[in-house]
Amino acid sequence: MGTTLTDSRRAFLKKNIIVVVLVVLFFGFGIATSNVFSTGNPMDIFRTSTFFKASNLVNLTTQMAINAMLSAGLTYVIILGGIDISVGSVAALAGVVAMLVAKQFPNAPVPVTVVLLILSALAVGLLCGAFNGLMITKFKVVPMIATLAMLNIARGLSFIASGGGAVSGISSQYSWLGGARFLVTEDKPTGWIPVITIFVVLCVFLVHTLLSKTVFGRHVYATGSNPTVAHLAGINTARVIFLSHVLCAVMAAMGGMLNASKLTNGQPGACDGYEMFAIAATVLGGTSLAGGRGSVGRAMFGVAIIAIINNGMNLMHINSYWQKVVIGVIILLAVVLDMVQNKKKN
Repeated sequence: MGTTLTDSRRAFLKKNIIVVVLVVLFFGFGIATSNVFSTGNPMDIFRTSTFFKASNLVNLTTQMAINAMLSAGLTYVIILGGIDISVGSVAALAGVVAMLVAKQFPNAPVPVTVVLLILSALAVGLLCGAFNGLMITKFKVVPMIATLAMLNIARGLSFIASGGGAVSGISSQYSWLGGARFLVTEDKPTGWIPVITIFVVLCVFLVHTLLSKTVFGRHVYATGSNPTVAHLAGINTARVIFLSHVLCAVMAAMGGMLNASKLTNGQPGACDGYEMFAIAATVLGGTSLAGGRGSVGRAMFGVAIIAIINNGMNLMHINSYWQKVVIGVIILLAVVLDMVQNKKKN
């Protein structure tokens, strides 16, 4: 009986290790940024911790937003056994295009600005995703090479379209989607609940539902597990791969648009290296690089871990270069863990 209980606990811990790590980091940075060691009172953690301040926790959700969008779309591609390293560049291009469109309609009301921004990002995402999908399915280009090409193409187009500098001088109403907040109080006249957080939650929920509750989602898993068997079972694997890359690019473009709206300008160099954050978050969340296994919902745990690490290290005034080192180590550990799990299954 005791052995069975121990085994069940071990199995539970192994299955939910990402949640355990998240909780440890959350309270770890809370303690590290408090005065509990000087006062000796454990309850001072919540009173003195800068990490646990309500404003910081709200800001943490906005810091997660862009990576959440990129990771949610990337989950589909990695489940298929592929990779998309162009998501950061696609995000930058979408941000530049969205702000160029915004400059053409400076007096548009807020509802119209939201539609314009979303349509701009959607157009960029569809075009970039279709390019990646066609290269991979029609011309049989390796996903790494196809998306490497798109990484350079999209980044180059960002600089060309923007003239090499930021697209600025945007009307303030275009910042509503990325910078406005609801629930205004006396303590917080700018509002507590960020619009960008609500938008991201809705997008991630829709993408998660598509993967976990629909026929298309089942086809993604089947194709990622064994494309040959999936094809023999009647699944149009080329179509699944194509649409997954389109969805990945659209989510990346939406993330880039949100970033540009938040900053009220389009930076051609924006989101540089964000593909690494997205890959790290997705793999940390349990999505197998070998394909066939993963979840958008669990990828969000990985997104939260990376956001907490960056936020906590900033509050502790740790050099930003060390943050890159930490993220690099996390990526390596996540990949090694994934390889070990796949080896055990085989």
